[in-house]
Amino acid sequence: MGQPGIDFPGLGVGLAILRDGKLLLCKRMKAPEAGHWNIVGGKVDHMERAEIAARREAEEETGLSIGPIRYLGMTEQLIEADRQHWISLLYVTDDTTGDPQLTEPDKLSEIGWFDLDDLPQPLSVFTQTVLTYLR
Repeated sequence: MGQPGIDFPGLGVGLAILRDGKLLLCKRMKAPEAGHWNIVGGKVDHMERAEIAARREAEEETGLSIGPIRYLGMTEQLIEADRQHWISLLYVTDDTTGDPQLTEPDKLSEIGWFDLDDLPQPLSVFTQTVLTYLR
């Protein structure tokens, strides 16, 4: 059948989580863009609504409870270095409960809050795109 993003374009979601003017970012350990800082997100499962996938991925990756989320827009990433192709729906929330934790240490090496004017580098293409919607 093949792998989404590798054998055919994958459908993904991303959730920009804001708190006190800061953006929550995670450092990726796996392709695409291993070693880059990224908002939380992942792929949409078959028969799963994108908004539900965004909330699920965020809760799985951070341990936070996610309140209402709002649609921002979409992006298409052609990541030549990893030979991956993703079309992703982007969401945002500033309604979360709890403190973020590194709940998927096999996928993410660091997690933290960063001021929008002082973000760590390198940023993933995905995160760079979401910033255009946030600013």
